[in-house]
Amino acid sequence: MTGWHASDDLVTRYGDGSLPEPDAWSLEKHLETCGGCAARVSRAVRGTAAGVVLAEVREAVLNVPREASVSWAPVRETRTPPARLRLTHVLWAAGPAVRGAWLPAVLLVAFGAVALAYGAGFRGALPLLLAVAPVVPVAGVALSYGAHADPLHEIAAATPSAGLRLLLTRTAAVLAVSLPLLTLAGVLLPSSGAPGAAAWLLPGLTLTLASLTLAGYVGCRTATAVTGGGWLCAVLVPALAAPGGRLTARLSEQLSYYLDGAPAQSGWAAAAVLCAALLAARRPAYDHLENR
Repeated sequence: MTGWHASDDLVTRYGDGSLPEPDAWSLEKHLETCGGCAARVSRAVRGTAAGVVLAEVREAVLNVPREASVSWAPVRETRTPPARLRLTHVLWAAGPAVRGAWLPAVLLVAFGAVALAYGAGFRGALPLLLAVAPVVPVAGVALSYGAHADPLHEIAAATPSAGLRLLLTRTAAVLAVSLPLLTLAGVLLPSSGAPGAAAWLLPGLTLTLASLTLAGYVGCRTATAVTGGGWLCAVLVPALAAPGGRLTARLSEQLSYYLDGAPAQSGWAAAAVLCAALLAARRPAYDHLENR
């Protein structure tokens, strides 16, 4: 169950046959598991010209001998798809998050930092990676959700599984790829006074949740620009404006201010909890996220 129910307008248009086919398919899929909406649609259809025909069909079905009728047990069994089919649905839903230009970009950031450190002898690779890493999952979510990433987005967005559920599925796929890969790259880099390789994990998760929360108000791409751009400005501008010393040293100092220590990490954790609560509270706003 998704918590979504058909509106009165949707039910009426389905009953009189004016609902577009993709919306009708979506509603019919929902009716397989929602008895309340099925009853409303049934009443709406009986009130149309087709009601007479349906009444005749119903009477004919009820007159079928009991031994020839279909038992209810197999019908209930079909409500829960087999594990292989569920896995296929999950992989299909997460697909745009692990293909296209985003995955090569993550690999380029991770392997580029390692190559810069060991191939070019650049010891400031770790602070550069920590400055960019929190933005990578945020950008990945924006690039993997929407009509630009999914050829079947219009159809997917019309199903009961769309909205926040689909957005979270692709976010989970983005995090599953980017978190271990970028953290491993950070572990391999030589220390340079910057925080530890795992210090970006909680800020990265928080910025992703903040982007998802903001997307409910302004859309996914604008939210990504605000959160990702805000982080980069907060880190890079003070480092570039600070006088004296090497840029990487100033960047390490700025990252330590944002990422190092219990107070900083506690602040990120509190922000993550707040964003998650807002995300859950505004869940219906994501049903039409594709329009913004």
